[in-house]
Amino acid sequence: MKGTVRRNIKVGLKVAVVQKQHQRTGELTEGIVQRILTNSANHPHGIKVKLENGKIGRVKKILT
Repeated sequence: MKGTVRRNIKVGLKVAVVQKQHQRTGELTEGIVQRILTNSANHPHGIKVKLENGKIGRVKKILT
């Protein structure tokens, strides 16, 4: 499943995201989706989500 398609992302799903400040390095942060922030059906850089730990980033990998 791709992290660029909104219908693949669900609240409670474990994902790896890249935060804004780590876009150059590509450093990923793992967490559980608390809220989906992107309204469009898809986004070329990944759907933006808020994780349960409060961090915000774009989904690069769906882990579960």
